[in-house]
Amino acid sequence: MAFTEFRPLEEKSLIEYIKTVPALHSKLGKNLDDIKVKEVGDGNLNFVYIIVGPDGSFVIKQALPYIRCIGESWPMTKERAYFEAVALREQARLSPEHVPEVYHFDRTMSLIGMRYLEPPHIILRKGLIAGIEYPLLAEHISEFMARTLYFTSLLHRSTTEHKRAVAEFCGNVELCRLTEQVVFSDPYKVSEYNRWTSPFLDLEAEAIRKDNILKLEVAELKSKFCERAQALIHGDLHTGSVMVTWESTQVIDPEFAFYGPMGFDIGAFLGNLILAFFAQDGHADQANDRKTCKEWILRTIEETWNLFRKKFIALWDEHKDGSGEAYLPAIYNDPELQQLVQEKFMDDLFHDTLGFGAAKMIRRIVGVAHVEDFESITDASRRADCELRALEVAKLLLKERRKFHAITEVISAIQKFQS
Repeated sequence: MAFTEFRPLEEKSLIEYIKTVPALHSKLGKNLDDIKVKEVGDGNLNFVYIIVGPDGSFVIKQALPYIRCIGESWPMTKERAYFEAVALREQARLSPEHVPEVYHFDRTMSLIGMRYLEPPHIILRKGLIAGIEYPLLAEHISEFMARTLYFTSLLHRSTTEHKRAVAEFCGNVELCRLTEQVVFSDPYKVSEYNRWTSPFLDLEAEAIRKDNILKLEVAELKSKFCERAQALIHGDLHTGSVMVTWESTQVIDPEFAFYGPMGFDIGAFLGNLILAFFAQDGHADQANDRKTCKEWILRTIEETWNLFRKKFIALWDEHKDGSGEAYLPAIYNDPELQQLVQEKFMDDLFHDTLGFGAAKMIRRIVGVAHVEDFESITDASRRADCELRALEVAKLLLKERRKFHAITEVISAIQKFQS
């Protein structure tokens, strides 16, 4: 069976495909008649299969020419698989302990073969819904973000290297435009794709569409998202893009990757933790009031930012005399000036993080593609109450982000809105 042009694969054709690719079938063992295939894609865009053979396993991810959760009425380029494969390999090079290895990429078939993260690995979002705590999460995710963002920025690279890399990822324009639409546009206007917990949040959704201050702030964030090629960002770093155990944290699914503002990644992760925090009350019962889990989530938000900041600055200090051209050593070699530069950079990044995180929170409540944290709360009134408090925090962080100067202040603001 030839695979010289794109077509979606199902179980039978996928097995035939694997048999033609040594980099894949060599992982499974000699008896290829005993391959098991399971489709597990629960995301919005792609098919995902777990492939298990007598002596090994891997995952196959295939991009479709449309958005899977909506259908063929919303076309989407298959080329996103190329950018995902490139990003996975680059991020694995920079943070190998926290990114699964890519075994195979087929651009014609828009298909990636990569390491299967076996149980007990689960999607972080599902673990949070279950009230599970992960003691190493902040340590691991801060390491991933510090290394992938620092080493792909002008703090480490020359402008020549940087522009070449930026140009490569400019081709991922359709995924960037999708983000522009669903994060920075749709929630602030009438859109056929928007939805919310109606009728409980009807007035809130309308208020967002009429909030001119909110719109001004969102416009500034959209401008940064579109114009600032600061570092190679994952582009969709929410709790559904991270797989975890107590000892392991693995970042997956960077198909939205491009060179953009660092705060978009950090904000996406922290914003989704805030959503998980407010969802806990909707999952609480007599056996577990979720109080301990909520306290852990708040600590994780605080530790993630503080550890990221510490590690990022440590990398900057370590390589301050290297090839990075953002702050040339001949100009910025004075220790006092270096400290001033770092403090301003990190303050600006902190405010970007809060703004982008808030925008991501708002879109998950009144836009398209909601989060399972809230959606799995079956009582609509109870769900809406959780969403409303998250929405209030998001609006505060987005509009007042420049007034926050430490992550502890953000934690205090969140606590004021809990039930």
